[in-house]
Amino acid sequence: MRIIVLATFLVFSFFNYAQKITITADKMFDGNEMRSNWGVVVEGNTIVEVGPINRITKGDSVIHFSGGTLMPGMIEGHSHVLLYPYNRRLWNDQVLKESRSLRAIRGAKMATKNLHAGFTTIRDLGSEGAGYADVGIKQSIEQGIIEGPRMLVAGRAIVTTGSYGPKGFHPDFDVPLGAEPADGNVIQKVVRDQIGKGADFVKVYADYRWGPNGEAMPTFSIEEMRLMVETAASSGRDVVAHAATAEGMRRATLAGVKTIEHGTDGTEEVLKLMKERGVALCPTLGATYSIERYFRKWDGRDETETQAIKNKKAMFKMALDLGVTIIAGGDVGVFEHGENVFELELMVDYGMRELDVLRSVTSVNAQTFGLENLGQLKEGFLADLIVVDGNPEESIKDLYNIAMVMKDGKKIEIKN
Repeated sequence: MRIIVLATFLVFSFFNYAQKITITADKMFDGNEMRSNWGVVVEGNTIVEVGPINRITKGDSVIHFSGGTLMPGMIEGHSHVLLYPYNRRLWNDQVLKESRSLRAIRGAKMATKNLHAGFTTIRDLGSEGAGYADVGIKQSIEQGIIEGPRMLVAGRAIVTTGSYGPKGFHPDFDVPLGAEPADGNVIQKVVRDQIGKGADFVKVYADYRWGPNGEAMPTFSIEEMRLMVETAASSGRDVVAHAATAEGMRRATLAGVKTIEHGTDGTEEVLKLMKERGVALCPTLGATYSIERYFRKWDGRDETETQAIKNKKAMFKMALDLGVTIIAGGDVGVFEHGENVFELELMVDYGMRELDVLRSVTSVNAQTFGLENLGQLKEGFLADLIVVDGNPEESIKDLYNIAMVMKDGKKIEIKN
């Protein structure tokens, strides 16, 4: 891709000092539609003009990406910056054997990798035993201590007593858990406490692997989750639910959660209920794929697919056919941070159109998460944008080819 810059000073300085910057490319995805030969004008941290190249203002500096696609900064819908792939170290060992300070330092670096991969905003769904380290990482980014994406964080997440791990220890030995237990009327206090400590939303485990044979089974009642939803809503926050079973999904949907995470065993009935209630699905295809590779020794070929992969593909296709809102989030951390686009590849492989995937990872995520001035290239929106080499509507893998990242009107120096 050829980059053409028209300016009276150094290429790398104009992003910080020019009053108005014009950025154009052969293609531009505005969050809804793909356009040819369009661009944006950025002033400060705001997009002030959007339109065809021959109509928009030529700013104090002009940069054109020949062969590239300009688009909004991507939004990661399900991340865990405090985790890294389980084939490198098991989840139990990360939670039990690594200090919170070590995990926070690593997590800060992982957040930066997300930004350099073109994800200018991430929704982080639980610290997994690291307390409120996610809140600290978010604050360090906001204060300019480290470089990273905008973050929406859940803090500790909420589980029922006895359901979550790590497990397998002497019953009189209390081990550090990956989330915070709460039951009955205690739920209200826990939700309020998490909000007070910096949670942007509440994450609940509507089911977990605590059945008689270690299978996933529902945890909270509808009434308990409804209390969470009502308590969080009074502070303007949403509740999101980990739910892999159809019954866990059903209860969470009826309780009023905003999104269902995973949804592996979703049935037509429960997916229709989600559509009816306006509950979005975050399928985390990348996590399921990775877990099957790590622990089932699956070789990744279609002809040797495990039952979990077959179930996930069938559920995803059913959700597409029924018109359920699908948000993009891979559970990154289960697989490598910085490889977030892997989830988008799988969404295409499992039947979603490239253009719809692009919408999902930008405007649909922004709308679902209540980010009113992000996810689109639109006048008055924040200048969070990226340029990729190629055209992701033709090949979603082009999203790996990041040529430029701009967050809040400032160019990010990408480090691979």
